[in-house]
Parts: sequence; C-alpha cells; structure tokens
Amino acid sequence: MKSLTFNAIKFHPIQRDDEQIWITSSELAHALGYAREDSVSRIYDRNSDEFNSQMTLTVKLTVNGINESLREKETRIFSLRGCHLITFFARTPVAKEFRKWVLDILDREVRPKTKNHKTERVVLNDAVNMLVAKSKHLNFSDAYKLIHQRFSVKGIDEISLDQIPVAVEYVHHLIALFSHREHRTADMNTIALAHCMIWCRQWWKEYGDAIRKINPNIASSVHDYFIDGSFVAWGFVDESEKAALRRKLDAHQWNLTINERLRLL
Repeated sequence: MKSLTFNAIKFHPIQRDDEQIWITSSELAHALGYAREDSVSRIYDRNSDEFNSQMTLTVKLTVNGINESLREKETRIFSLRGCHLITFFARTPVAKEFRKWVLDILDREVRPKTKNHKTERVVLNDAVNMLVAKSKHLNFSDAYKLIHQRFSVKGIDEISLDQIPVAVEYVHHLIALFSHREHRTADMNTIALAHCMIWCRQWWKEYGDAIRKINPNIASSVHDYFIDGSFVAWGFVDESEKAALRRKLDAHQWNLTINERLRLL
C-alpha cells in the first residue's frame, strides 16, 4: 500500500482484506491538529449514529508496551470515507484543508480507473447522509425528494454518471444552506428557490455586459427579472446568514469545473 502524507504528517495505513485505506484515530487526530490522541474517538462517540461499518470499526493492533514488550490494543480506525465525515464535525483550522486532501485521495486511490455508476453514487449517498445529519427536520425521504425534483428523476439510479458530481455539489449546497436552520421541507424549498435567484443575479452581474453586447434584446428581457427577483429573494435569507452569503457570492469562481469546486468545499 502506498504511503500517505498530509502537511508533512506521514500516515501508516492499516492493511485489511477489503483493500480500503484505513487510518487510526490517533493519527487522524494528529493530522487534524488536535493535541489529544483520543480527540477523534471522542468526536465519533458523539456522532456514532452517522457512521457505518464501511467508515469506521475497531481492530486489535500490536503496539509497544512497557519495556518494549508487545501487546494488543483495541484501536478505532477510519476509512477515507470515515475520515471525510469526521472533518465535518472537527473544529480545527486545518479540518477544511484535510477534507480537500481526503477527496483528492479518494479520487486517485479508491475509485477504480474505470468509473461506474455504483462507485460514483457512493459519494452522493455520503453527501445525503451528511445533509440529513446536519438538518434537524429533514429525513432521508425528504432529502432524496429534493434531489429527485432537482434532476427530474424518480430515483438517484436514474441520474447519469456525468450528472453525479453536479448532484453532489447540489447536496453540499443544501448542507451549507440548512445545517443550522429549523425549517419544514416546504420552507426549505422556498428558501432554496430564493438562493437560486440570488445566484442567478450574481451570474448576471458577472456576465450580463457580455451578453448585452452579443444580443441587447435578450439582455433587456431578462435584466429586470434578475434584479427584481434577487431583491425579493434576499428577504427570505436569514439576517444572520446574509453577510456570509455575500462573501461566498463575491468569492465564487465561475470558471472552475464542478470537481474543482467540490474540492473547495
């Protein structure tokens, strides 16, 4: 198995029959900048219902004991998917950077060179799990319903392979939007539409002049709708979230690909 290094911290992956990359909780805590080796285990204990056996488990590892004697110690380990989920609960400055690094490793090491719909959909399912975990009133049925509505499908199996990264980005957007709110699903749909209108206005602010030069008639037809719609939409955004949303709009890089934007989350 290839060695893994993050910010000069070298991991010692655990070898198992499933061929996944597994990292001990103590090494993960060190990489995330925690002083205590059991910090990640404590995070897991508080959020254990969000993990499954493909994300974390305990194994007995042989370690050095007193006077260099060898002994077996029960140790919690995390797969890369489990590491990715831990970063959403971590509060250290380096957690976001580590999350990007884990996504890169998942792309290069875990996913097969020949992508298929099943393996690609795993990341989408993980994103939905996080959405439900972050939302106090959203269940799995409601979460998948939002995706079905967004892509006009009856099930995520109908989402094309090329569209799965788009779906993951959409779910991450919902996570950021609703993780700290207490809304019914109907309210969430309204707020989601408001955010879409605000983003359309920002897109028009970026490219409106260019479109106006290409076809002034099109520009005049849509300009007022974007301006007026955005004005109304801001009324649906919570006051405590407006400043953060404006910063995100100003910093958005429209030229990035979907996968590049995902790594910035």
